[in-house]
Amino acid sequence: MANEAQPRPCDIGHRLEYGGLGQEVQVEHIGVYVSKPPVNTGRAVIVIQDIFGWQLPNTRYMADMMAANGYTTVVPDFFVGQEPWHPSSDWVTFPEWLKTRNARKVDKEVEVVLRYLKLQCGAQKVGVVGFCWGGVAVHHLMATRSDFRAGVSVYGLVKDSEDVYSLKNPTLFIFAENDAVIPLEQVSSLTQKLKDHCKVAYQIKTFSGQTHGFVHRKRDDVTAEDKPYIEEARRNLLEWLSQYL
Repeated sequence: MANEAQPRPCDIGHRLEYGGLGQEVQVEHIGVYVSKPPVNTGRAVIVIQDIFGWQLPNTRYMADMMAANGYTTVVPDFFVGQEPWHPSSDWVTFPEWLKTRNARKVDKEVEVVLRYLKLQCGAQKVGVVGFCWGGVAVHHLMATRSDFRAGVSVYGLVKDSEDVYSLKNPTLFIFAENDAVIPLEQVSSLTQKLKDHCKVAYQIKTFSGQTHGFVHRKRDDVTAEDKPYIEEARRNLLEWLSQYL
């Protein structure tokens, strides 16, 4: 995702060679990747993709990680068949591409997936996790809906308006200190606005020395310096879900 005033695509980072443990299914008009836990716990997580789409192996790796920790985890195609952003695309065209994929207009697809989780998967408690573009969607959902017991927004662009600060349920925000597309000033603004307006539990964590995409688009073995931060962020994500979901 990018600065809203001057949107530009982010670097895809390391594309994992990963096949996935789940399966693709069709749920009404949406393709969905479903990863199930060893035992159904009645808890589920919707994972919202970044700009590189629902089939990115890195995102499915994260979904499988959540499933292994006891959550029926789904990654729906929130672009609904439209092409994801490709690293080889001309970034000059990105603003126009983005106009047709509004991260704050995902409620129709959310309704479809919630029905599926409750009726077909026996979900009683549902959380939501999003990366990049999906982090924006999570912030929107946690501010406007009470369906989700917990939310985790991972380096999602901060919208500078008061309508996204009165969160409905506990939300964790993860940012990177050296994020080229989300300035630390935006993180500081979010921190102050939540302090002023939010009545539920929330946490903002900024990881030193990390860049945009580090949680799911940087290999955890890339450097000895990065690995502890990647592992900590993933652990924090799981701990937040465990605490509130």
